Amino acid sequence: MKLSKSLLLIIISICFFEVKIFAQNFNHIKRYKVNFALANSGTEKLITFRSFTANSQKYLLLVNPETLDTKVDLASNYTTNSLQYSNVLAIFKNTAYIKAIEAAAAKDIQLQNAGIDHAIPNEKGITLTIDLCPSHKALDRIIFQSIFDEFKKTEQPAPLAVSVSGKWMLKHQDDLNWLKSLVEKKELNITWVNHTYNHEVNKLPLAENFLLAPGTNLDVEVLENEKLMLKNGLIPSVFFRFPGLVSDKTIVEKIEAYGLIPVGSDAWLAKGQQPNAGIIVLIHGNGNEEIGVKDFIQLLKTKQADVKSKQWLLFDLRQGLEKEFE
Repeated sequence: MKLSKSLLLIIISICFFEVKIFAQNFNHIKRYKVNFALANSGTEKLITFRSFTANSQKYLLLVNPETLDTKVDLASNYTTNSLQYSNVLAIFKNTAYIKAIEAAAAKDIQLQNAGIDHAIPNEKGITLTIDLCPSHKALDRIIFQSIFDEFKKTEQPAPLAVSVSGKWMLKHQDDLNWLKSLVEKKELNITWVNHTYNHEVNKLPLAENFLLAPGTNLDVEVLENEKLMLKNGLIPSVFFRFPGLVSDKTIVEKIEAYGLIPVGSDAWLAKGQQPNAGIIVLIHGNGNEEIGVKDFIQLLKTKQADVKSKQWLLFDLRQGLEKEFE
């Protein structure tokens, strides 16, 4: 059956509009807030964790509690029922989303590296996380290019998580656009992780440093960074990385109350920690960690044969947790 030209144009315009929602830059965000709700659209059941308005339209930031995928969509596309955070924990307690939050909470007394630090137990490979803390130096593009070069024949787009800070985004627009182009060309599949807006660091002991510094405004660090991500066309994930991997029990609980899953690391390469199978690896790609970058490039070289035979893979942070908590 042939479609009329007018009907075909309508279909194309609808598809374009749908893509536009997910790819657009939200430049004029208003009333951005934490907003938990059950969102239903047909058979789809999602959790709303943020709401905002832009261009006179109301939008929702939603998460699939089973797959941990997030998306932005028009609120008018869903029937919503408001929930308290405690209700979310109770109603969705058997999902990967809540199980991951609870697993992170189990390590909340640690001053460093609270949160989940492994994502794919009993698998041959790692989950790679790259932190982009504020820096005057250019992005270490060699990391991302090396990942694509090594995995393009076996795993394309190659999955990784990038923890992005607000002050990095503000100073490195060209580098950010380059990363986005890799996603658009399906060379990489990036999960965008909230790494705070300011990423403040001082000379005080860890218990009074980073987010534990006196006077820290968590709404600014968490929500303003998400707004800046959306303005730059990035879809925030439900993952959060503490600056310096520093936290305490109170602040872990506060971050989780935003609906976010703290992500630690069991292998910070620049500190000489070994990237064993199944763990979350951390390197910095902001130009300030030459040792970590060199170690990762060397790691890729030593694993070349295993990569080609699919015996050493990169794993998506979301899919790894989905599998662990299924």
